[in-house]
Amino acid sequence: MSSRKHLANAIRALSMDGVQQANSGHPGAPMGMADIAEVLWRSHLNHNPANPEWADRDRFVLSNGHGSMLIYSLLHLSGYALSIDELKNFRQLHSKTPGHPEYGYAPGVETTTGPLGQGITNAVGMALAEKTLAAQFNKSSHEIVDHYTYAFMGDGCLMEGISHEACSLAGTLGLGKLIAFWDDNGISIDGHVEGWFSDDTPKRFESYGWHVVPAVDGHDPDAIDAAIKAAKADPRPTLICTKTIIGFGSPNKSGSHDCHGAPLGADEIAATRKQLGWQHGPFEIPADVYAQWDAKEAGAAKEAAWNDKFAAYAAAYPAEAAELKRRLNGELPAEWEEKTRQIIADLQANPANIASRKASQNALEAFGQMLPEFLGGSADLAPSNLTMWSGSKSVSAEDASGNYIHYGVREFGMTAIMNGIALHGGFVPYGATFLMFMEYARNAMRMAALMKIQNIQVYTHDSIGLGEDGPTHQPVEQMASLRMTPNMNTWRPCDQVESAVAWKLAIERKDAPTALIFSRQNLAQQARSAEQVANIAKGGYILKDCQGQPELILIATGSEVELAVNAAAELSAQGTNVRVVSMPSTDAFDRQDAAYRESVLPSDVTARVAIEAGIADFWYKYVGFDGRIIGMTTFGESAPADELFKMFGFTTENVVNTAKELLD
Repeated sequence: MSSRKHLANAIRALSMDGVQQANSGHPGAPMGMADIAEVLWRSHLNHNPANPEWADRDRFVLSNGHGSMLIYSLLHLSGYALSIDELKNFRQLHSKTPGHPEYGYAPGVETTTGPLGQGITNAVGMALAEKTLAAQFNKSSHEIVDHYTYAFMGDGCLMEGISHEACSLAGTLGLGKLIAFWDDNGISIDGHVEGWFSDDTPKRFESYGWHVVPAVDGHDPDAIDAAIKAAKADPRPTLICTKTIIGFGSPNKSGSHDCHGAPLGADEIAATRKQLGWQHGPFEIPADVYAQWDAKEAGAAKEAAWNDKFAAYAAAYPAEAAELKRRLNGELPAEWEEKTRQIIADLQANPANIASRKASQNALEAFGQMLPEFLGGSADLAPSNLTMWSGSKSVSAEDASGNYIHYGVREFGMTAIMNGIALHGGFVPYGATFLMFMEYARNAMRMAALMKIQNIQVYTHDSIGLGEDGPTHQPVEQMASLRMTPNMNTWRPCDQVESAVAWKLAIERKDAPTALIFSRQNLAQQARSAEQVANIAKGGYILKDCQGQPELILIATGSEVELAVNAAAELSAQGTNVRVVSMPSTDAFDRQDAAYRESVLPSDVTARVAIEAGIADFWYKYVGFDGRIIGMTTFGESAPADELFKMFGFTTENVVNTAKELLD
């Protein structure tokens, strides 16, 4: 039987071979963390390679995702459907082993990592989801939700500000089933980190309320095992500080940045094989090593035992078991479609001139009654974002059974934590901040789009209509940025009906994140037919039309739709055939078939004016170079909103005059 060190060396060999074959990659971290990974995966991690989606599996996150050959080696050795040929194909086109771990490629990869700090933050979200789901469903003698979240992270993750945001909140919320390993090797790309990273990391985490296991030899399996057992015994989240040697086993490059992000080279790999006593060729794993790594039989037994537990739970609590299954499967309640259609029809029949942020809160109130899976929150702006409703109950360390998280002023952390919640399953997460401050969270929303997961963001105070707080708080280019992000759903509704439709679609859309953009100021509700209400879901639709062929099309979103309608009325009175198109979601409109798009924006009507209090350049896509855009080309100013709209041309008079100039 092979020793633990020999089993860890299998990871080192595969990692250096994969990087060498690709002629790019990061061998240092996998070689340095191999001993930690061997102890965790073989002695503690509850998982089933034959079913990577087993609901009560432990989650493993490689936050230092550049060391991706570590997780690929672990998945392959443990028996997941990741062949040796895929490891040989590391970093190649269409392989399951891309340069950084990507969710949806290799089975067993729980989240996409690479942008440092986001992996540990996703792990916080997973641990938070576990604690909340357990509090909502577990019963005495029926611990049906009971698993750990483990994360590996390096110095770079700890330097990134997002790790401070997430780990601080994890301590406050008492996420005791979160266990993080710090790969304390003292090396980053630039070299030895003491010149730019001199934090007392153990004290930092102690101040967060974490349990800290300091000074663990990351190459001593017994010490690692003892640290994990100590972590499991403590009710707080745990940081295990493991001192390792980057590139362990490489006689000439270990302990230096030379092995961080480049292949070792053929000569050094040969020397490393000799140093480690690994007498096997590239990508060659002996049968006895495979046998000791194989987790399929043990994993099947663990899942079978859990299935028995769940059957007993279902017998004792059938309603709760059915509800848990529904939520874990991402299914909406049976009455969802019928009730939401009626809610939207009632809103259209009962006009209200309210801010769309208030309309958003009303939608939460109506839909929340049907959605116990809602897990909301705001980055310390709940009274402004209006994200709490009558059924909101705060999640705390003492009572995690609620459905609302006070994230504090942590926009980036909030958004990445929500990615972890979505990946865990069982919840529909939504968060909120001002649209301007989506900039802090931009990369986490991009990651949600890249992974094609549900992350609903409520972005209020959507334009210069914010007013006196000035250009620091007035978004200009943010809507265009969101709209140009692949897989992102972006909605800017004009009234309470469009707001409810946008919320409905965001809840139903499980394979993409959604940005819901709402106003601070009141908006007039528009008159619509039932057909027009149905067409809102298509992203762009004819709101007001003329008799016969239109001479001019006005396109608007959000607060500017009312402006377009008023201008159209004046132009129509002067004899111009005008069509008003409300386009709350350009990406939804772009997904419609060509016939529908042509019916809304006929190609032979080239006189078009787009009106939106956001960056102007985006709208050339819909008006063409011959059209006109009333939008922002500068930042805003600090002044009352009505003065700003007048200053920047968002007036009926300016729309009418712009249209006349275009038609002349």
